Amino acid sequence: MSRDKNMIKLSKFIKFYKMNKRKTVVIGFIGTQLDSGRGASRWEKWRPTVALTQHEDVVIDRLELLFNGGPTALVDQVTQDIGAVSPETQVVPRRIDMDDPWDFEQVYGALFDFARAYPFEPDREDYWIHITTGTHVVQICMFLMTEARYFPGCLLQTSPPRRHNAGAPGTLALIDLDLSKYDQIAHRFSREQQDAVAFLKSGIATRNVRFNTMIDEIERVAIKSRAPILLMGPTGAGKSFLARRLYELKKARRQVAGRFVEINCATLHGDGAGSTLFGHVKGAFTGAMSDRSGLLRTADKGVLFLDEIGELGLDEQAMLLKAIEEKRFLPVGGDNEAHSDFQLIAGTNRDLAREVAHGRFRDDLFARINLWTYELPGLVERSEDIEPNLDYLLREFGAEHGHMVRFNKEARERYMRFAMSPDARWAGNFRDLSASITRMATLAESGRINDVIVESEIARLRQLWRPLGAASGAPSADLDALLGADAAARLDQFDALQLQAVVGVCRQSASLSDAGRRLFAISREAKRQPNDADRLKKYLARFGLSWDDVRR
Repeated sequence: MSRDKNMIKLSKFIKFYKMNKRKTVVIGFIGTQLDSGRGASRWEKWRPTVALTQHEDVVIDRLELLFNGGPTALVDQVTQDIGAVSPETQVVPRRIDMDDPWDFEQVYGALFDFARAYPFEPDREDYWIHITTGTHVVQICMFLMTEARYFPGCLLQTSPPRRHNAGAPGTLALIDLDLSKYDQIAHRFSREQQDAVAFLKSGIATRNVRFNTMIDEIERVAIKSRAPILLMGPTGAGKSFLARRLYELKKARRQVAGRFVEINCATLHGDGAGSTLFGHVKGAFTGAMSDRSGLLRTADKGVLFLDEIGELGLDEQAMLLKAIEEKRFLPVGGDNEAHSDFQLIAGTNRDLAREVAHGRFRDDLFARINLWTYELPGLVERSEDIEPNLDYLLREFGAEHGHMVRFNKEARERYMRFAMSPDARWAGNFRDLSASITRMATLAESGRINDVIVESEIARLRQLWRPLGAASGAPSADLDALLGADAAARLDQFDALQLQAVVGVCRQSASLSDAGRRLFAISREAKRQPNDADRLKKYLARFGLSWDDVRR
């Protein structure tokens, strides 16, 4: 009785093992030359497809045997021979129709159709893609299909035995195209990505977590995608600089061959806007004495950076959308379409979603350029990066002028205390910081920035930022212009004075978050999770105002 119970348990185990064991499936073409052979002598020849099933330590559960054209005696012969040496292997002949197995388009298309229709089950089966047989074009296409994961498996490469061991199955090797599994290769890729990220940040060891995370993603997107990238952020936050670095990174990777073309759309007005971007033909308008190619054609095979894209007129926006989607557009006054295959990077300091809501920006264009959108924080929001940027700017100054400039200890501490304080508005963001360091380095005697130079620079910065807003207690906004005369007249004097003061602080601040921090510096301490920007946004909304309305 005990023996019977053990037999039942063993049979259940075998059944469970068979049900849960992953099957090994090989997909490969029959070799019209390598797999051929007649008579008993064929067993003395190395035949790659048959040899796959002759390895004692390898079990092939199923062989998807691809062949071109109608059924052939070779397919039948190979199937019979595999059945003789490996009865456990199921051979499934699969017809793949190709007029010319050396035509890349035909081969890839046929394999693509096969992969799309095949019932892959990667959770239950392991797939080995045999690339020893077939034409060179077939082998290349099998590789590409596996690399693109249309065939979810590994490449299988087989080799014949040495001459003195004829009739042996030879050797086989599996190649996993998941390069992350190869330590040395993965390390090199990781180092390459780190170098690219450092390049985008100009080698500055930034300390801001949000900015570092954003740059890491931008690097991956820039390498893998040709889709438009939208950079948002206040003036001076580094949009133009980052756009150029992205171009240089792509060029180093041989992903672009053309030029970097940059234009600030705020400088484009009237008929000249369309002509500058899309070109014109001779006689298109008064003054068009000759043809003009336009910036889009100049950026062919390269990168086009449209800074302040929110300033474009609606007509130019419509033409730009067509150019992005179809790579074709009509020059001003022209009947024949021009072509340009450019990659677009756009920059703006406006809230484009709000511009769409007000009818000032096309919703279809916004949808097209809003796939990869990144908001660059202003300097006030990245105050921890002031110090590494300070060191970087001093090194740049030294390289340009041929001598190093340094702070003395007390001067550096004094400058950093001011730079990190609420008094430092950094309205121009990194442009203000760069200009400040340049001034101090230029005035430094014997390469030393001392207390006197720092105090003078701090006074200069205070003066520079003073015109941006009046004192908080004085009227700082024309409420008639902001709200309309009727709405402003209906305000209590208390509300009017408070709103004027708030608008004044907003106009002195680099961002909504910065203004919120200034306005709620005391009360925020009592809140567990303060959200100054949200509080300010809701306050302005009471009067029908937004951040953009106040800043404009």
